[in-house]
Amino acid sequence: MSGISFQSPSYRASQSDLTIAISPLGLVELADEEFEVHGPRLNRYASNWAWFLGHHWAYRREAGESQLTFNWVRAFSDFLVNFSFGKGVNFHSPEATSAIIPHALKRVWEIDNNKPSIITEIGQLGSVSGDVFVKVAFEEPYVDATGLPIDGKIRILPLNPAFCFPEFHPHDRTRLIRFKLKYKFWGTAGDGTRQVFTYVELMTEDTIEEYINDELIDARPNPLGEIPVAFCPNYAVASSPWGLSDIQDIIGLNREYNEKATEISDIINYHASPVTVIIGAKSSNLEKGAKKVWAIGNKDASIQNLELQTNFTGPLGYMELLKQAMHEQTGVPATALGTLQPISNTSGTALQLQYQPLMLKHERKKVQYVRLFEHINALIMKHVFLYKPNLAKYDPYVAGVMLKPDQMAELDPRDPLSYRTYVDWPSPMPMDTLI
Repeated sequence: MSGISFQSPSYRASQSDLTIAISPLGLVELADEEFEVHGPRLNRYASNWAWFLGHHWAYRREAGESQLTFNWVRAFSDFLVNFSFGKGVNFHSPEATSAIIPHALKRVWEIDNNKPSIITEIGQLGSVSGDVFVKVAFEEPYVDATGLPIDGKIRILPLNPAFCFPEFHPHDRTRLIRFKLKYKFWGTAGDGTRQVFTYVELMTEDTIEEYINDELIDARPNPLGEIPVAFCPNYAVASSPWGLSDIQDIIGLNREYNEKATEISDIINYHASPVTVIIGAKSSNLEKGAKKVWAIGNKDASIQNLELQTNFTGPLGYMELLKQAMHEQTGVPATALGTLQPISNTSGTALQLQYQPLMLKHERKKVQYVRLFEHINALIMKHVFLYKPNLAKYDPYVAGVMLKPDQMAELDPRDPLSYRTYVDWPSPMPMDTLI
């Protein structure tokens, strides 16, 4: 086993040998094979999240010295997530199943889970990490501390990609054959002390095993016959299962921007408390302060403060160049982040042309995330057949419409049509309407 040492986020933000997660609680021990296969990916996650959370400096300056941090990484990521996922997504199914499936999905996404929050979290995980893992699981019914019974729920759980260790089919990288979920958590030991435990869930198409500190605590058959985890890259990369994040191309630009801003701040601070230069006299004989009179016997003596003669046009222009480069790398127009612009009645078509680079990125994302949502919905329907079979039947009170002759009154778990759904993704841009 090879351990991963924890160091401060600010150190990891600028180093190549980054650890796995921002929190030391999330660090896990990796086998040599795991580190060989997944180490570069986990390092990339740690670097991206450190920058997203504002840990941009590898050192801390002395007290009183400026150390400016402009977190453009988070500003661009948040905008891109809101642009693509802010209006949410909607689901529908083929006409034959449209009296059942949309209502079952509505129940799971919106009542048993918080749909807007989950969709935003999925978008943020993809934007920062570059990869998205979502687990679908059934939460057994239970009685809470007050004695109130809680019904069982089908849960949709976005996973931290740094805790996910998938194994793909050697000849089909879209097919999972083994999946390991591994993370640390605080718990109470048998003697009552609080300590950190390592949890591992190992899933295949046939079995599910759970371990705590390498001790098997549960082993059971996999009732779905499929690993209940959906995966997609944020931006696909040819010949690789892993994706690209929204921010990795602007991290270096953001670092340079912070450094130049701090250097300009140092120049301003230096001249705000200028150095006094004394020639031909001793400072010990001169009393500092206002309304003081100095009598110096040396007629050639001179006393002056260093003056600010720096022209900031060049440095400020360079910083503007860096910011413009970040806009071009991400496709986000400069006006999108609050730049003052005059009020206009620009049409929706004109705005789409202005935002064309951003729309092209949005369409690239849709290709990946539509398949992700379709896979999540298929896993939900498999859980419905196993744990919530009443949702697989037509209910006139829930559907609110009469059943048509060509629509199913009950879904068949052996019919592929029972798992097929479509994603309606609203356009993030305003649309022109004819009056």
